[in-house]
Amino acid sequence: MTPGEYRLRVRYGKTGRLRHLSHLEVVHALERSLRRANLPYAVTQGFNPHMKVAFGPALPVGTAGQNEYLDVWLTRYTSADDVLDTLVRSSPEDLAPREARFVGNDLASLTAALTIGMYRVEIDGKGIEDSQVQAALSQVMEEREFSIERKGKTKVYDLVRSIPKEPRTVGREGGVDIDLAIRMGPDGALRPEALVRFALSRVGIEPTALRTTRTDTLVESDEAVWSRPM
Repeated sequence: MTPGEYRLRVRYGKTGRLRHLSHLEVVHALERSLRRANLPYAVTQGFNPHMKVAFGPALPVGTAGQNEYLDVWLTRYTSADDVLDTLVRSSPEDLAPREARFVGNDLASLTAALTIGMYRVEIDGKGIEDSQVQAALSQVMEEREFSIERKGKTKVYDLVRSIPKEPRTVGREGGVDIDLAIRMGPDGALRPEALVRFALSRVGIEPTALRTTRTDTLVESDEAVWSRPM
């Protein structure tokens, strides 16, 4: 801990049209929001000092997020509620902060602590039954491995480790919603929409639209208990 610095954790969303921003664009947009709020933020040491801020696991382009996190270090203590009010006024609505709280400097970084992502994949299409989708996903899960090619490389996922809970499907008018828990790590994480597209293609289901939202990012304790980081 650097003396005189206070670590503020902010929970925010990435919604609406801004779901199509890249992680780097989200970082830049939120850093501008922090500057507009005139917060007394700390800066890093070295030849190129910059705002002392850290973000949780990245969201892909097109994936929305309901409970994302950043840490920013302040040089002066200010009420977290006051900071939140100022930040909300300084941020785009679709990246608006929803909660702010000071946390200990001895806590692990967000990227190290947040190892569980909760996702909802919404698929649209007439006549698609949730029982069909559940059966297709169960068939893939029973194979225990899933491979995907990207940029000329094949990546193989251990589904037992990558998906710690059985996916759950819920039917609705015009489509089906799928809830998945994905384990994240330093080497990245399985893209839930890739798994869903693969499972559906094997049984001949072609959705007219597919949307992915990370509904929560959670800490997993040594006792396998999941919780929010604030």
